[in-house]
Amino acid sequence: MHTDLILQRPATLDNAQLLLLFHGVGSSAEDLAPLGRALASQRPDAWIVSVRSPDRSDIGQGWQWFSVQGVTEANRPERVAAAMPAFEKRIRFWQHETGVGPLHTTLIGFSQGAIMALESTQFSGASRHAARVVAIAGRFAQPPRRMPEDIAVHLMHGEQDQVIPVRLAADAEHELRSLGANATLDRFAGLGLGIDARVIEAIGRRLETM
Repeated sequence: MHTDLILQRPATLDNAQLLLLFHGVGSSAEDLAPLGRALASQRPDAWIVSVRSPDRSDIGQGWQWFSVQGVTEANRPERVAAAMPAFEKRIRFWQHETGVGPLHTTLIGFSQGAIMALESTQFSGASRHAARVVAIAGRFAQPPRRMPEDIAVHLMHGEQDQVIPVRLAADAEHELRSLGANATLDRFAGLGLGIDARVIEAIGRRLETM
């Protein structure tokens, strides 16, 4: 789709991977381009695409997967569920375009993009979409209800995040593990709502198992 950014095309399509990046609210595909380019240096065998959400943000500039105006713990799950078909459509589109299937697809979300990626693991048949989810500064819209089917979940979170507290990531890891899921959590001292070199290194390390 023309609204998305292809940040890397692999030199060979044999055994190619697909890394899809999903931005936060009030942001854009361009904002995750530095992350994508950094990951490209680690993974020359991967398609790397930064995906733009379909709706304009209603809190200012940029775009959103769902509105955060008046969002509460009670209504967040409904908003995420309403946005999920468009989210999953982007995944399927890029898998079709690149010829890369779910077993070689990784979803990497930041903030609201991470919420969408995490919640996508909770729908029946989610393993059709990806083998890994990397959630940076994210959370579940509600506590996970089922073990993600054949999906590894890697949580990355700054300990000074004042928007989505790190305890929500810690809770998510605990809840996923209690369901029998393959889940990890990397915490970063002194980091707020953001991405630094430590996060990029940690993502690379987690993806080494691909």
